[in-house]
Amino acid sequence: MSASPVMERGVAPSGAGNIGRAGAGHPLTGTWRLARAMLRADRVRLTVWLAVIVGFIAYVAVAFPAAMGDVAVAERGAVMAEPAAAMMAGPGYGLENYTLEVMMANEMLGLFAVLVAIMSLQLVTRHTRAEEEAGRTDLVRAAPVGRHAQLTAAVVVLIAANLVVGAGTAGALVIAGLEPALDSTVFGLALAAVGVVFGALAATTAQLNRSARAASGMAGAALGVAYVLRAVGDASQRGGNWMSWLSPIGWAQQLRIYVDLRWEPMLLLGGLAVLALGLAYALSARRDVDGALLPERLGRARAKAAGRTLAGLTVRLEAPRVLWWGIGLGVFGVLTGSLAGPMADMLADNPQLAQMMGLTGEAADDFIAETMSVFLMFFAMAVAAYAVMSTRSLRADEAAGRSELALAGAVSRYRWLGLPLIVTVAAGILLLAVSGLGLGAGAAAELGADALGDFTLAALTYAPLIAGWAAAAALFYGLRGGGGWLWALLGICLVVGMYGSMLGLPDPVIDAEPFSMVEPMALIRGDAGWESDSPWWPLVGASAVAVVLAAGALGAFRRRDAA
Repeated sequence: MSASPVMERGVAPSGAGNIGRAGAGHPLTGTWRLARAMLRADRVRLTVWLAVIVGFIAYVAVAFPAAMGDVAVAERGAVMAEPAAAMMAGPGYGLENYTLEVMMANEMLGLFAVLVAIMSLQLVTRHTRAEEEAGRTDLVRAAPVGRHAQLTAAVVVLIAANLVVGAGTAGALVIAGLEPALDSTVFGLALAAVGVVFGALAATTAQLNRSARAASGMAGAALGVAYVLRAVGDASQRGGNWMSWLSPIGWAQQLRIYVDLRWEPMLLLGGLAVLALGLAYALSARRDVDGALLPERLGRARAKAAGRTLAGLTVRLEAPRVLWWGIGLGVFGVLTGSLAGPMADMLADNPQLAQMMGLTGEAADDFIAETMSVFLMFFAMAVAAYAVMSTRSLRADEAAGRSELALAGAVSRYRWLGLPLIVTVAAGILLLAVSGLGLGAGAAAELGADALGDFTLAALTYAPLIAGWAAAAALFYGLRGGGGWLWALLGICLVVGMYGSMLGLPDPVIDAEPFSMVEPMALIRGDAGWESDSPWWPLVGASAVAVVLAAGALGAFRRRDAA
């Protein structure tokens, strides 16, 4: 069994880590020492997250005006007035005078809020439920450490990380010249507040579930629901409707930064964070270490034939997460597809806007196909996030000692890593199909029933990329590396793929972004041959990369010690 972050550093919690003058029996005894140990253990992972988030916000603030100019930025306001754009970006306020500042608040705040939320919920789950699941919390609590010290230390690290994100973001925007400075400060504060809210929700789900996988999955589902509520509310009504006000992400965007700053949504964010943390502490006081408050269903007296195999067990463990991801992607796909027609008509009537978005079609149907390609790329990125998260779950199994027990039997290392990798890729392909089917169902009113099959097949063209991301996560696991770099790379791909041309990034950078290499609609039309510039070649290359990464992951895991 591996040591906790505290024991890895050779530091035993003691009264020296007390808060104030708390005694050894105080529930917060040892908090500061645990917080320092967590910060030290996460120093690389957090540095990568913070550098990527703040660095890209700074780059966007500088690159947008240089690449687009004031006229192009103003014209983009017409795009943001459309429901499809509001669904992807935000409520669309200040469109009458669409400046760089308003563009940042409308299009970047929600995107980076999601990234900060992912960072935060993973951080809290890793230092709470994952530690308990691995049995390390028992060792720490055997020392003079208070009942709530570990949870409080995780909250301290959560708040510190988000304050750094907020301060770095505010400083970057002020240095870039975005005015007024107060609104730039609130921009950073809003990101920090969203991060703390979802970290607090993860602290609550950590008390409810016995596994880190279920805790992070429930918190991730809450993030997905928040994003969908915000998207549907913003697309339904200019400025958002009542559904937008059910989402913490929507609250951040309803601050109306750089347009008409208001503070009420910040009170909602702070209030929800306090309520979630209060609930987490209340639940923590009601359970034992390694216990959970949600009842666990009793298993069968004898497992089914499939459950007695590694493949069957992996599928069963992964099924709930796939189900929730599938529901979210399917619903969001239908809603997005239903807005394709109005968006395409608007672009057909305004060629300048279409050119600014990089669309080349001439008829409404062409624009529908091209706009759907953009949405398909977005969904493929979401499925890639699932693939990384699913594959990284193997670390929890190893930390909890389950890997050692399995490998001590008749299970080879190749099977232990290979079968979950195959299941993850298969689940990713299924989620791609669900996304494409949802888009097709939403767009069927404009394109006919054929859209169901066309968009489903188009979504499946991203399957080699999903396999590549899953294999990359497996390689990091095989090398015993942290996943921060991989999440940062996925975030970079998201920004480059969705905004690369508008940011004026060099062509080699845009061309190197893997998701942009795929041309799904050209592939399903049947007019793509195997000439030198065929859109099939990127898929062949992605498949080869996935095979190489998977082989490297298996080889690395084969050579290293478990746990």
